[in-house]
Amino acid sequence: MKNISTNEEQQPQKQEFLFDGINYKILLIGIGVIALGFILMSGGGSDNPNVFNEDVFSFRRIRLAPTTVLIGFGITIYSIFKKSK
Repeated sequence: MKNISTNEEQQPQKQEFLFDGINYKILLIGIGVIALGFILMSGGGSDNPNVFNEDVFSFRRIRLAPTTVLIGFGITIYSIFKKSK
């Protein structure tokens, strides 16, 4: 049997990414904003389990941090749906 080679076999396959570079940059920004939200949410514990710390109900942990996380999710969703040129 003869081995027939075509042009497709001779040319190396070019690696293509799913998104453009700007999409990945926006995605990394969104992940950073989500991480910032979780950092803002942390803390407020007490060393003594018998003492309740009211700092758990601060504005930063109840309003600011969850809003920051949701904004980060919105940024990442935008980066996924952004059309390439």
